[in-house]
Amino acid sequence: MAPGARLLFLLAVWTLAALARHGAGKAGDGGWQRPGPGAPAALAEEHRCAVERRGDLSYSEFVQQYVRPLALATPPTPHYAFSRPVILQGLTDNSRFRALCSRERLLASFGDSVVRLSTANTYSYRKVDLPFQEYVEHLLYPQDPTSLGNADTLYFFGDNNFSEWASLFQHYSPPPFSLLGTTAAYSFGIAGAGSGVPFHWHGPGFSEVIYGRKRWFLYPPEKTPDFHPNKTTLAWLQDMYPTLAPSARPLECTVQAGEVLYFPDRWWHATLNLDTSVFISTFLS
Repeated sequence: MAPGARLLFLLAVWTLAALARHGAGKAGDGGWQRPGPGAPAALAEEHRCAVERRGDLSYSEFVQQYVRPLALATPPTPHYAFSRPVILQGLTDNSRFRALCSRERLLASFGDSVVRLSTANTYSYRKVDLPFQEYVEHLLYPQDPTSLGNADTLYFFGDNNFSEWASLFQHYSPPPFSLLGTTAAYSFGIAGAGSGVPFHWHGPGFSEVIYGRKRWFLYPPEKTPDFHPNKTTLAWLQDMYPTLAPSARPLECTVQAGEVLYFPDRWWHATLNLDTSVFISTFLS
């Protein structure tokens, strides 16, 4: 092949490969990654992970290693002392649910549905109702790093109309692990990069990322974190986190799309969406 023709051939191959990568990225994020004014579309990922990942976990191992307390401990210990979070991989196939959660499909199915937004603070005391399409097209932007207060940060998570969204939830397969005496309840959410909920605690459950990435910070119940309930997780990460001694830092990890985090009973946790993220939690109460 002549040098000139070979150069044109290589250029064509490179162009096709670049287009393929670009197209795969758009399909891979479900159409959700859209930069907002004055803010990055995604945040840098911290690759340190202190939470174990398991792709081969049986129910017996899950209960023994991550849920069940050491009943015969001496001296007696709180029931949560031997529970710990874990990231589960490959236990369910939610490819159908994931396809239904693309930006285009959700807007087509639920664009006119009214959703309830909460302020992204520890107590979520402010609620705003508006059509889902309006939230997606006008409010679902990356968190502006220069405006880190929670008063103007509205977050779609938890206040779902289950009868209206039932056609979507019926396609979701939760982790195949249940806890004795609990009932599962879903909370579905979509939030922009840089958003998240500050430290809080509740009962145990699972949280799966459908699109995007979500960074988690976790403390056991006996170790209350130092934080301001009316400031964002991003503000805490920028202002407080760097001042923590290594022994005072939380367990942390970034949960990727398709992974499920188990959060134990009464563990403190805060979240930070590194991209525009779609996620669903299964609360066991």
